[in-house]
Amino acid sequence: MAGKKRVLYVEDNADNRMLIRRLLMAEGFELLEAANAEQMWAILQTQRPDLILMDLHLPGIDGFTLTHQLTTHPRYGDIPVVALTADVLRDTPQRCAAAGCVGYITKPIDVDTFVAQLRRYL
Repeated sequence: MAGKKRVLYVEDNADNRMLIRRLLMAEGFELLEAANAEQMWAILQTQRPDLILMDLHLPGIDGFTLTHQLTTHPRYGDIPVVALTADVLRDTPQRCAAAGCVGYITKPIDVDTFVAQLRRYL
């Protein structure tokens, strides 16, 4: 992995953000955090992540809609988005792909394999 990779995690649950923060920072990643769509857009005005981890169930704009907005945006459309969700309905992976996600990771995460899963998308 050349250089420190920057990940933006969009997640409204503080406990989930803390777990991902601990895992990624221990592996040398830089982590940006947003609790909702507004915070995510504000961060993107000043910083460019290498990857966005997207919760699907956010307050206000849901993760499917937000991912679609990102992936079709002329400035941010090339940033890969990976869904990180507890939503395990049969059609969720297809809905994620249709929204523009390049990948799908289920919660609860496996702390032993999560970083390796994430690196596949970088």
